[in-house]
Amino acid sequence: MSPPVDPVRSNPDLPTRTGVVVIGGGIVGVSTAFFLAQKGHAVALCEKGRIGGEQSSRNWGWCRTMGRDIGEVPLALESLKLWREMNRLTGRETGFRQAGIMYLCETEEEIAAQEAWLNDARQYQVQSHVLRGSALDDVMPGASAGFIGGLHTPTDGRAEPAHAAPAIAEAARGQGATILTECAVRGLDLQGGRVAGVVTEKGRIACDAVVLAGGAWSRLFAGNAGFDLPQLKVLGSVFRTAPLSGGPEITAAGSVFALRKRLDGGYSIARRNANRAEITPDHFRLLADFWPRLVASRHEIRLRVGRRSWEELRTRRHWSMDDATPFEAVRVLDPAPDEGVLAEGRAVLAEKFPAFAGMKVVQSWGGLMDVTPDAVPVIDQVARIPGFFIATGFSGHGFGIGPGAGRLMAELVAGEPPVVDPTPYRLSRFARAV
Repeated sequence: MSPPVDPVRSNPDLPTRTGVVVIGGGIVGVSTAFFLAQKGHAVALCEKGRIGGEQSSRNWGWCRTMGRDIGEVPLALESLKLWREMNRLTGRETGFRQAGIMYLCETEEEIAAQEAWLNDARQYQVQSHVLRGSALDDVMPGASAGFIGGLHTPTDGRAEPAHAAPAIAEAARGQGATILTECAVRGLDLQGGRVAGVVTEKGRIACDAVVLAGGAWSRLFAGNAGFDLPQLKVLGSVFRTAPLSGGPEITAAGSVFALRKRLDGGYSIARRNANRAEITPDHFRLLADFWPRLVASRHEIRLRVGRRSWEELRTRRHWSMDDATPFEAVRVLDPAPDEGVLAEGRAVLAEKFPAFAGMKVVQSWGGLMDVTPDAVPVIDQVARIPGFFIATGFSGHGFGIGPGAGRLMAELVAGEPPVVDPTPYRLSRFARAV
């Protein structure tokens, strides 16, 4: 069941020409459109369904630097700067609050792992530190009863997935961007080997550059465009509660649960370290790419055969511009949550923090995350197709770093000096994709 998301109306007319077409109305796509429009570029954003309808509204709502791959930390820091200004930049409520984030630890081994990350991240002057005993309770009352310590980052925060992508999309429109919903892009129009436009279900748009920010759909689109993007889908499940008194302000996670306070006074809660992946044909096609990650994450990823296994077996991988596409057949990916996984997280959270013992579950949902072999996104130009850029594979981290990723992509498209070093996000690190 889809979580509620602020509606965004579509511009009524399809432009015949623009400067840049952004494919995908998630947090990265709308942020890219916003920063391009802010720079004065003509932009049209095409979303096959609704703005923020997939993983951008189904995630935990965390905005963190803590615990990220070291290559992502500079982008996360830039994103936090933008999140702190986001309500002002958009003129709307995005839900951002700098309430801090805590990773709670039950063993010395867990503490050691957090300290190892902190030692690597100190080069970026992150504001994280390890807390124990009463210092832990000062930040998260009652935590020391079930945990020996935690890694705390007071400068991290949270935002509201139901509001954020729609707010940024409307702000992009306010800067002159065209926002088109229920408008799937069928493919690229190439002339002389470079981008000359896109073909949508409603007609052609001439343009000089295209940004693919299609989330879980990016591999399918890229394959029809002629190159093999190594990306798989992983199911994440979340539930929200009714307003709850006595719960923490800080966003936090133990080894089995993760929680975030919502603007409505309830909480979004997930089972941490237990995502499900339904085996599809792409798992066999990409086995060599993902095998090291599957081995390293074997205790966190639960492989299953399920409904998506058969759906993707039947999904067309190639089509012409005159054909209705898989993007038109399924406007919004709305997978069922894994209620068993959620029950595990709910039980442990209620045991550790009595305030949650009587929590009332209002709704649960699933979302499909776009995952790369190294769990780091691709933010790059496709060398073989001049004018074609990709921002995808955020591996469950996209909401928090979405604004920074959008700014970085806008700078790459515009040919400007990038706000952070884009090297860690290059497509060329995957040999099969170049």
